[in-house]
Amino acid sequence: MDINKHVGREVNMIYQDKQGAITYRHVSIRSVDASRAEVYDHGKRGPRTLQLDGILDWRPLRERA
Repeated sequence: MDINKHVGREVNMIYQDKQGAITYRHVSIRSVDASRAEVYDHGKRGPRTLQLDGILDWRPLRERA
């Protein structure tokens, strides 16, 4: 799946940082370029820049009816 299709939406993801720590994150994707995603991290309550190669898995949240 292409994460670019979900700009402006919320996703849950598993992320591994440069030190090897693995975290579960609930984020809103603001923008994506060739190597990074600019997101709003709901758990940390602030903006973050994530490296695309650190995103191990992600799933979009279902739309609410």
